[in-house]
Amino acid sequence: MKRTNDGATRRIVVISTGGTIASRWQGTGYAADASGNDVLATAPLPEGVTVEVVDLFNVNSSRITAAHQLALLRTVHETLADPGVDGIVITHGTDTLEETAFFLDLHHTDVRPVVLTGAQRPFGTGDGDGPGNLYDALQVASSVSDLGVLVVFDGRVHAARGTVKTQTLAADAFSDPSAERLGRVGFSRVDIERQPERPTPLPLPAAAYKADPDAPDAVPLPRVAIVTHHSDGDPFLLNAAVGAGARGIVLVATGAGNATPEIAAAVADAVAQGVLVAVTTRVPAGPLAEIYTGGGAVDLVAAGALLTGTLRAAQARIALLATLLADGGGAGDPARSTALLRRLLDGPVRAEPALATGGSRSASAVAARA
Repeated sequence: MKRTNDGATRRIVVISTGGTIASRWQGTGYAADASGNDVLATAPLPEGVTVEVVDLFNVNSSRITAAHQLALLRTVHETLADPGVDGIVITHGTDTLEETAFFLDLHHTDVRPVVLTGAQRPFGTGDGDGPGNLYDALQVASSVSDLGVLVVFDGRVHAARGTVKTQTLAADAFSDPSAERLGRVGFSRVDIERQPERPTPLPLPAAAYKADPDAPDAVPLPRVAIVTHHSDGDPFLLNAAVGAGARGIVLVATGAGNATPEIAAAVADAVAQGVLVAVTTRVPAGPLAEIYTGGGAVDLVAAGALLTGTLRAAQARIALLATLLADGGGAGDPARSTALLRRLLDGPVRAEPALATGGSRSASAVAARA
C-alpha cells in the first residue's frame, strides 16, 4: 500500500475549491476568497514533491452543490488522464467534505491517490491548521497507492467511506464513528494500518449531466432529500419531498432504524412511485438492524427501503445520488436501481455482539444484507 521510496520526484496536482483553508475576514465573518496558490504558499512542500495548482472554484463548503461535485469529479478524472501525475490533493471546506470525498470515491478507478484536506481555522491566522494539513495531504498523496479517496486531517488518514465531521471547531475534526482510522502521518512518515473496503467503482455520470446546470442542454440533476424522524414525527415532510420531485429519499430514523407505521406506509407509497428510499439513523455509530415492527426497520424494509449499514445521512444521500446518476436519474428499471444502490450501501461492517433473544438477528448480519 505504501510506495517504495525510489527517490523519484512526485508530481502532485492541488485542486482548490475554497472552504476555511481559503477563507479571509470579510468585515462581518469569514468567506473563501484566497486562491490555490495563496493557500499553497502557506505550507512547505515535502521533499521530492512538485505541485501544480488548479483553481476550480472558491466557495464556502456549505454552498457546495451536486453540480460542484460533478465538476470536481470530472476535473479529477481529466487530471489523472495525464500519466505523469502521481496524485491529487483537494483543498475543501469541512462542512460538506465528507459528501464530496464519498462521491469521488464511488467513481474512483485509479490506483493513484486523491486526498481531501482543509482547515478548521481560517487562512492567514497565526495558529492556523491549514498549512500542516496541506503538508500532510501532500505527503500522503506522494506516498501511497490503491487506497481510493482519502481524507487527511490533523495527522490522521481516513478512508472516504464512513468518515464524517465529528467536531464543529476542534482541529481533530474527522473520524469514522463505526471504524478505526486508516492510518497516520507525521515526521515525514505515512503509516497505513488497514486496507479500506470499497464497492466496485461506478463509471462517470453521463455527459448529459452538466456541471453547469443552467447550460441549455443540461439534464437536471436528480433531487435527493433527507428527512429526519423524531418524537411527534409524521409523514408530512417525506410526502412533501416526493411531491417536490425527489427521486431518492434518505430517512434518518431513530435507534437501529425505526420510525412509525404511518411513515412506513409513506415509504411504501414513495417506493411504489419509483422513489429510492434508504434508511439511516441519527445515532452516531453502529449498524442498522431489522429488530422492531410497529414502524421499525422490519416494516421499513418490507415497505421497500434499504438499510444503509454504517453510512450516515449525508453519505447515504450521496450513494442515492450516485445511483440515480448511473441509472438515468431514476427513469430506468427500479429493480436495477435498487440492486445498484444495495451494492453501494454494502460496505465494511464491524462485528457486533448478538442482540437480545426473541428472534432478533445480529446487527452485523442484518447490516451485511443491507
